[in-house]
Amino acid sequence: MIRFEVGADDLLHSRFAVSPLFELDSLLRILAGVGRKRGPTPLVDRLRPVYEKLRSRTDLPAIEALFSARYGPTFIAPPPRGMAQTIDDDLATMRATRLQTARAEIAEGLGYRPCSDPAILQILGSPDVVARFASILEECWHELLAPEWLQLKAVCERDVLHRSGELSRAGWAAALADLNRHVRWHDGGIELKRSIDYGRISLGGKGLLFIPSVFVWPEVAMHYDEPWPKAIIYPARGVASFWHAGTVASHDALAELIGRTRARLLIALASPASTTQLARVCGLAVGAVGDHLRVMLRAGLLETARSGRSVIYRRTRFGDTVVSRTTSHPS
Repeated sequence: MIRFEVGADDLLHSRFAVSPLFELDSLLRILAGVGRKRGPTPLVDRLRPVYEKLRSRTDLPAIEALFSARYGPTFIAPPPRGMAQTIDDDLATMRATRLQTARAEIAEGLGYRPCSDPAILQILGSPDVVARFASILEECWHELLAPEWLQLKAVCERDVLHRSGELSRAGWAAALADLNRHVRWHDGGIELKRSIDYGRISLGGKGLLFIPSVFVWPEVAMHYDEPWPKAIIYPARGVASFWHAGTVASHDALAELIGRTRARLLIALASPASTTQLARVCGLAVGAVGDHLRVMLRAGLLETARSGRSVIYRRTRFGDTVVSRTTSHPS
């Protein structure tokens, strides 16, 4: 188990954030077959040929040599600052990593998964290894995830919208209640179940980052080593809806009842969302989504609430009942 000791100052400074580089890191692990992480199969299958070309023309295998089921260097997916984080922000943080820190993390990675390839070892031992890795990941980002990022970020934003509401309503314990079955708020601290006992870790008044992810499922990841900010990366709510957004085979009854597009939107609203977020997640025009939502609102399937300047749609109990009675895919 690992336990983060949470003081009053930590509660004030804890926040949600998104991490473009962590999503890329997780996708590369899935494509490389490392660990238990999974992704939306249609997306992963579509990106695999691009990934294979990147492996053949870049030094990506040197980065993957540091992947193992239990470890990954933090400097290639550094903790973000907040919800406005961009890939350029992530890469700037990565490029600012001290060589001493990178070398220590590379050595730890090789300890988990030894490598004997002289070409890879030469890259890992080079004085410009951080800059080389950053350039590789920048190319991977633009080839693999840049076209998908608005949809991925929308899924993460919906998760944060829900948890922020719970935080305002009942505090951090409520916001983290369904974060993951391996995470719990207990006796003034946050505990993660692990096969190894990492002990107690003080946050030092700096708080904890909570980072929703599309690709980390079914796992939970964490940053706890110095000099990095402490963070927990967890599966975003509604990620299953994102994975199934392009399919309606198991939703035929609902599609026959209200139409295929409205069925997709109603299923996607397992977590509250704005019109723009739904449009990104489902790959539809904002205007068309708005028209469909208004029809379902009048039919009593949806209700609305305000979140700042945005109008948030969510299913009513009636809408939940209609979905549960007419669909069969897992949530």
